[in-house]
Amino acid sequence: MLEIEVSFVDVERSPWRFHVRVVDDDGSSTEHDVTLSRADHERLAGADAAPGPFISACFEFLLAREPKESILRSFDISQISTYFPEFEREILRPR
Repeated sequence: MLEIEVSFVDVERSPWRFHVRVVDDDGSSTEHDVTLSRADHERLAGADAAPGPFISACFEFLLAREPKESILRSFDISQISTYFPEFEREILRPR
């Protein structure tokens, strides 16, 4: 089971910045710097949703499709749909 650790780096400015660490059962890990605009957050998660769990959900989506080592080390959440066109449709589904 993979563990997804999300830390806020900067939520005062837009886009928000997060540091994400993905840890595997064997102790191996990857680290990622992720940005998320307020507009994308509202559109994809809803204004009342906490951004941390949304970032985790985005990583769960990615990890269902590729190994942690294949996830870009730095990216904006809006880029996910470039690689996975179904992203926005899937992430908008109720969890």
